[in-house]
Amino acid sequence: MTTPALIVGGGPAGAATAIGLARAGLAHLLVERSRDTGDALCGGFLSWRTLDRLAALGIEADALNRDRLTTVRLFAGNRTATAALPRPALAVSRRRLDTLLLARALAVGASVERGVTVRTIEGTQARTADGATLSADTMFLASGKHDVRGLARPAQARGSDPTLGLRLRLPPSAALTKLLAGAIELHLFPGGYAGLCLQEDGAANLCMAVHRSRLDLAGSPTALIARLGEELPALGERLGLADLGVPIDAIANVPYGWRADTAPPGIVRLGDQAGVIPSLAGEGMGIAIASGMAASHAYAAGGAAAMTRWQPRFARRLARPLTVAGLVRRVAESRVAAPALLAARPSLIDALARLTRVGG
Repeated sequence: MTTPALIVGGGPAGAATAIGLARAGLAHLLVERSRDTGDALCGGFLSWRTLDRLAALGIEADALNRDRLTTVRLFAGNRTATAALPRPALAVSRRRLDTLLLARALAVGASVERGVTVRTIEGTQARTADGATLSADTMFLASGKHDVRGLARPAQARGSDPTLGLRLRLPPSAALTKLLAGAIELHLFPGGYAGLCLQEDGAANLCMAVHRSRLDLAGSPTALIARLGEELPALGERLGLADLGVPIDAIANVPYGWRADTAPPGIVRLGDQAGVIPSLAGEGMGIAIASGMAASHAYAAGGAAAMTRWQPRFARRLARPLTVAGLVRRVAESRVAAPALLAARPSLIDALARLTRVGG
C-alpha cells in the first residue's frame, strides 16, 4: 500500500498530525498498533499552553478534566515549597486524552487504521507485523517512547546509568483528594523524582523517573516504592492511603535530553521521537501536540520538500525547554543541591515553569 503521508502512532503527536492533515484535505494514513485505547505510562500533566493548543484542535479542557491544577508543591525529605502555576493546568489519563484526540481526528476526516503494528522502517517503507509493506513519500514517526527498528534513537543518549519510568495508579479516595486537590506534587530524592496529581476519574497518577542504579539497589519496583515511602514522609503518607498491590507499569532507557536535529530524507520525528524532556517539567505531551501541529502545518504549506528543513527548526524550539529542564533535573536528583529548589522564591519556580514550555 502507498500513501503520500504515513503517520506511525496514534498517540497525541500522531493524532494532532492527522487532524492537521485532514483539515488541510491532504491524503494520509495513520496506523496505530492498539485496537483499543489503553492508558500509556505518562505523567498526565497538561500545561496552560498545551490546553490552548488542544482547544485549537477542537478539544476543550473540560472534556479532559473539569478540575484545574493551580499550584505546584515540591518535597525533599522533610522540607516543602509551594508556588502558583503561571496559569491553571490539568491532569488527564492518556486513555481519556488519546480517545478524544483520535475521535476528533476521525470527525474531521482523518484516515485511521488500528491494530497495525510497524516492526521495521527502511527508508520510507514500514513493514508491519503481518508482513505488509506500507510506502509513503513522507513518514511521520510518532511512536512515543518506543523505538522502531531502523529508526531507533542513539543508544548513547541513554547515558551510563539510564533512566526508567515507573507508574502506579492510586485508586480514588476522599483522603487523597483532600491532599492533592488543585496541586501537582514533585517528590525529589537522590537518583530520581516522582510526580503525583489527580486525574479525571479521581485516581492519583504517581509517575516516577529513576536511575537504574537506584532500582537495582532496591531490587524491584515494588521494593523501591516501599523504600521511598519510608524515606520521604509526605510520599509515604500518600502511599499509605493506597493499595500497593496494584500493577506497576515500567519503561526502560528513557533518553532524557535527546533531540533530533536532523532526520533521514522523507522521515519526520514527532513527540518523544523529536525530543525527550525530563518528566518533572510536565511538558512531554506538550511537545507531542506542538510537534504534530507544527509538522502538519509545514507539510500542508510546503509538501514533502519542506519537511527536511522542519526537523532542525523544531529542534531549535526544543533547545531552551530541554536545557532548562535538564538543569533542574540534575539539581532535583542531587542530595546536596535539591534543597536549593525548595529554598527558591516562588517567582523562580514560576520562571522555571514558563521556561520549560515549548514556544511558538
